[in-house]
Amino acid sequence: MSNQHFVAHEPERFDELDGLPLATFAQRVLGFAIDLLVVILVWIPIEMLWARYVTHTTDAEAHFHIAFNFHEWRSLLASMLYFVVAHFFSNGLSLGKLVSRTRVVSLVHSRLSLWQCIERVLGYGVATAEGIGFLQYFWSGNRMCVQDRMAETIVVDVRKTSVRIGTSVKS
Repeated sequence: MSNQHFVAHEPERFDELDGLPLATFAQRVLGFAIDLLVVILVWIPIEMLWARYVTHTTDAEAHFHIAFNFHEWRSLLASMLYFVVAHFFSNGLSLGKLVSRTRVVSLVHSRLSLWQCIERVLGYGVATAEGIGFLQYFWSGNRMCVQDRMAETIVVDVRKTSVRIGTSVKS
């Protein structure tokens, strides 16, 4: 069996997933980049309202600037909320995943649990802190990055041309 398809190790749920085509690294990078762009575009007006009504900073003040970084708690919170809410309520889809034609799939449940969505977000932080967490895709047997292993998920390719070994995959 190819390294580009999920290899089941246990019965039941894994049998349902066996042979699903896994997302390519390029698909995953594209989806993540689009999701980060969405987070930033949603976060900017929130940050402007925060500055205006909470800290009472105005545009005329020289020190007013918007800087999105993960060391600032509001940026981090916005990112975490977006990824958790998007993946939980859409069962593994987000705007970035939709565009890149991928989906996060639970290895243990028919739909993602709220805790799995939280674990994936925390896993993004671990993958970044590790420095090579995202690159583990290249040597993981089922193309799993740190966040996938933490949350017991895989990311599958949902393109109509994708074919499960032996059968067609419905999008």
